[in-house]
Amino acid sequence: MKGTPRRVAASIPHPAAVRPASVRIFRTRSPLAVPGTLPLMTDLYGPGHRLCACPNPSLELVLSQARPIDLIELEALCDAVGWSRRPLRRVRKALQHSLLQVGLWRHDARLPRLVGFARCTGDGVVEATVWDVAVHPRYQGAGLGKELMDYVLEQLRGMGIDRVSLFADPDVVGFYAAQGWELEPLQRRCAFWYAP
Repeated sequence: MKGTPRRVAASIPHPAAVRPASVRIFRTRSPLAVPGTLPLMTDLYGPGHRLCACPNPSLELVLSQARPIDLIELEALCDAVGWSRRPLRRVRKALQHSLLQVGLWRHDARLPRLVGFARCTGDGVVEATVWDVAVHPRYQGAGLGKELMDYVLEQLRGMGIDRVSLFADPDVVGFYAAQGWELEPLQRRCAFWYAP
């Protein structure tokens, strides 16, 4: 771990106060689709996916909570951002118990690639905590982390959740602060317990 995690908390504005992000809609596969043709976006990423703004027009990057996360791809992403490895059986269990999982995919109709990820735990009603936010280093610096977090918060708002927290390494606290997240003052309201 790079440093002691800091608790960052934020309140989510009411959905009516938030301007909707631009969304590209793709049609679903027609029941008359020709066998052997490439799948459509909805077939690959499920309903509610969003195409990200990308500085490279030859790339299509897609946010989705419906496309299953491949553990090997997730492990490769975590390696790329410099995180220590966790046993895959524990990662699988953590994903199964997550309230929300969001993948950022480099679109390829034959084999989409996971290039970003975030997950949330919580009660599904009042509170949630965001964990494991990662964007592959090749895709950092283009606003994709912000789009990923905006999508996560939009999904949580849709569940009626209005209090969200996260833990961040000291070197990325500024990233969250720039998006309106507030650092917990003096860290006096949280405590940690770590297994010996």
